[in-house]
Formats: sequence, C-alpha cells, structure tokens
Amino acid sequence: MNRFAALLDRLAYEPRRNAKIRLMADYFRETEDPERGYALAAITGALTFRHAKPNVIRTLIEERTDPYLFDLSRDFVGDTAETIALMWPAERGSNYVPALGEIILGLQETSKLDLPGQIARWLDALDETGRWALLKLITGALRIGASARLAKTAVASLGENIQPDDVELVWHGLEPPYETLFAWVEGRGPRPETENPAPFRPPMLATAIEDTANWREALDPADFTAEWKWDGIRVQAASGRDPEGTLSARLYSRTGEDVSGAFPDLLGAIDFEGAIDGELLILKEGRVQSFNVLQQRLNRKAITPKLMADYPAHIRAYDLLVEGEEDLRGLPFAERRIRLENFIRRLGNPRIDLSPQVKFADWNELTAARADPATGGAGVDADAVEGLMLKRKDAPYVPGRPKGLWFKWKRDPFNVDAVLMYAQRGSGKRSSFYSDYTFGVWRSGDEGEELVPVGKAYFGFTDEELAELDRFVRKNTINRFGPVREVTHEPDTGLVLEVAFEGLNRSTRHRSGVAMRFPRISRIRWDKPPKEADRIEHLEALLREAG
Repeated sequence: MNRFAALLDRLAYEPRRNAKIRLMADYFRETEDPERGYALAAITGALTFRHAKPNVIRTLIEERTDPYLFDLSRDFVGDTAETIALMWPAERGSNYVPALGEIILGLQETSKLDLPGQIARWLDALDETGRWALLKLITGALRIGASARLAKTAVASLGENIQPDDVELVWHGLEPPYETLFAWVEGRGPRPETENPAPFRPPMLATAIEDTANWREALDPADFTAEWKWDGIRVQAASGRDPEGTLSARLYSRTGEDVSGAFPDLLGAIDFEGAIDGELLILKEGRVQSFNVLQQRLNRKAITPKLMADYPAHIRAYDLLVEGEEDLRGLPFAERRIRLENFIRRLGNPRIDLSPQVKFADWNELTAARADPATGGAGVDADAVEGLMLKRKDAPYVPGRPKGLWFKWKRDPFNVDAVLMYAQRGSGKRSSFYSDYTFGVWRSGDEGEELVPVGKAYFGFTDEELAELDRFVRKNTINRFGPVREVTHEPDTGLVLEVAFEGLNRSTRHRSGVAMRFPRISRIRWDKPPKEADRIEHLEALLREAG
C-alpha cells in the first residue's frame, strides 16, 4: 500500500504528462500481480465499494476528534481525505502494513457492520500518505491529474508495438486485477478476448473546432461531411449471439456503463447483430424533446410503463461499427455512412432512425446552417440541436480523441451578466483558493430589488484570474456560513461575472426557479457595477424561446 500511496502522491504534484506516464509505467513494471492490477483499477475508476462511503470515514473521525475542530480544519485544508489523514489519532499496535489488494478486497467483501472497524485498523497501521491514499479510494475521487487514458498509455508502454488504442480495444472485456492484460502487453500471453456476445467498443471522440488554429484555412470543406450534434446522451447499441445462438442486446453509455436496465423499451429495438453509435433522445409526437425532458428518464430506480409511455426513448444513429460479424471500424467514414443508411433502412424500426447530414459547399454555408438549424435542415427538431459534427470522409473509427479526424462545433453559448454572491474553496490543488462561485441576477421582490441565485461555476478562468477572484473574495467577505463566504453584492459594489451556459431548465431547488446547464465563467466584468447586471426576466425569456 505504501508504494501505491507514494505513486499517487507523486502523480498529484507532477504537472507534466509524459512524466506522469513514466511514473505509472515504472510502478507497473516494478510491481507484481495482482497489486499493479488493483492500482490500475483504482486510477482508471474501475472499482466500486458497496458499503465504503464518505459518511463512514466522517463518522470515524468525528468519534475521535472534535467535530467542530474537524470542520474548521476541513475548511482550511480544502480536502476531506487530506484533513482526516493528518488529523487521525493513530493507535499504533502493529508494524503490519496491509497490501493494496488486501485493502480493496476488504472494502468489497467486509460487511457493512464490520467495515468501520476494519477501516479504522487500516488507518492505524498506515502513515499519513497511506491514510490519504486509502481515503481517496473510499471517496472515489483521486484527483491526481491522471486520466484513465493516461494510465492505459502507461500500460501500453510496457510492451513492444502496443499502442494505447490497442489497450482500449480490449479494455472493456476485462476485470481487475487485469493479469491477462499485463501478460499480453509483456509478451507472456495471448491478446485478451471477451466472451460477451455484445461487447462495448470504445468510442471515437471529437476535438472542439475552436481549438484548431485558423481552421477555416487549414481544413478543406471538400474533405468533410457534417451532421447535427444532438443534445442528448451518447450511447452505443450492441447485439450479438452467444454460443447457444441466443441474441443478446446491450445499451451502453459513452463510458461503457451498461444502461440497458434503465431503457427496457429500447432493448426490443436492438434486434440486430451489430453495433450502432448514436444519441439517446426522447422522441414524442414526431419531435425530439429537450434535454430537460430526457432527464426524466435518467437515474430512475423504477422504470414504469407510464414513464416509458410519457418519455419514449429513441436512438438517432451516427455510425455503424459492426454489421453482423464484420467489424467496420477500419473503413472510411464515407463508406460506413452508406452502410449505416442501408442498415437503418432494412431495420425499419421506429425506435431507431438516421441522423441527417447537413449539406454545404463551403464554410460560410455551414456557418449559416449552424446559426439557424431550422432552415439548415433540422426542421422541427432544431431546438434539440447542440451544434455540428464535422467528420473527415476518409476517417476510420478509432478510440479516443484523434487529432484532425472529427470536430465538434457547438452553437454559441448563452451569456448572462450575473453578480458574485457566494464563494467556497475548491478541492485538490485549488483547496487554498476560493474557486467555486455562486452567482445571481436581479429580481423585484416584496422589499425591492433582490438577487436570486441562478447557478454555480468552478471553471472557465485562468490561474491568474483565479488569483484575482480569490483576493476579491477575501477582501470583500461580509458573512460566513461554514466553508461558504458571502461576498458584498450591493447595487454599487461587488463583482459582475459574465457567465456562459448551454441551456436553462426549470428548477425547484433554486429560488429563482431556473438552473443553468454547464455554466462557466467566460469573463470578469471589472468594468460593470452590479446594478447593471442582468435580471431574471432575461432568463425567463430564454426559457420561453426554448419552449
């Protein structure tokens, strides 16, 4: 466990991508099975613990220290795991340090009643860094700046002629501690093969076109096709036959989570052999509904006939990955598109249709379609369009986010000038900064003009702007509510933030009655007094326009 904790500690403070890969590769190379496999599972987020939850460790520390002192310390440190690791009053009784695999199996297998005592014994046996790593495992938020893709890249570097995409292609048929994966990469065993008749295929992702310098000059429109980017949930519908010949269907999220149980009404439509990449939408009365309507089907514990009737699920197909037993991912997109059109036509199922392509001759024509999807070909579904996808006609379907093949060009975000109301410290590297902001707009109330919160944001600014915002919060705090600071926001004092967001929803949790989707700070309006910030009527008008 100590070696794994030291790895996490090094990764958390190492800013360089290649250095992170080397750190993980060295650990995997020098650590035996199954320990390295459990470490890989932890870094890639592949572990789940039924009973090990953050409230368990909070209860443990509050039994051993003053709860008020703990809250003050947590507010100062900014990270729960780090605070408990430092404050834990270890009762030393053994020099035995548990192995990572032992801890993970214990977290998975220990009963709910016995788990708190077991965690306490581990915390007693570990040093501060080890305790921090253990608590990070339990809370499920490592925040060490190493993505799952980066960890798989480190695994691939252990072998000869093994690429990260090769690891991605076999990943979703594997389970911790990944002994067959390491054996294959190191040349000691065959390539792992899944027994799942309807496996998940790692998705291909797009690069934001704004990140491509001078893209209009750099990209030739003749090399690309365009299609609508729908405001739903990216899914993969897969089906295949098991050794007995029975057809098995699955619906996966973009990350490979099996969500079939949440959409039984769609499983009957996946009555083909193959795999489709598409968008999960709600299609009602021949019209694609908003993302707010789709949310009524997400994260539901009980799927009732009424729910399925009121919110009928639908797949709008983007790509055909497998047809029958033929893997099409190596074919050019233009060829896969023709195969997809014929496939959907033969399927003839109203639950699955084809995402239409957008005709354009040059970038100016495509720009016009993006600005007005209704006249650009989206018709009655225009309000459900999130933007455009540009795909090279000769692009194969490869995992990850390859450069230069697919681009996403979202519609311009909405903007509102809102007043900073509250601030809270961030986590991890931002634990010493007030980086999480609540902002509001003006509304006429019984006692005159009042600010009502409409959203929270914790990104969109540079490190230099964060430092400026942090200084403003500290100098202009007028009240404290635990870890939250209230900031001055009188009409003539305070700070206005230009907030960009993707959309609005009705909300019963917000006093304003509205909530933003994906808000981010786009600009600090040092030039604008709070009294000139926007009003709730502006957001209400946007809601009415969106239907």
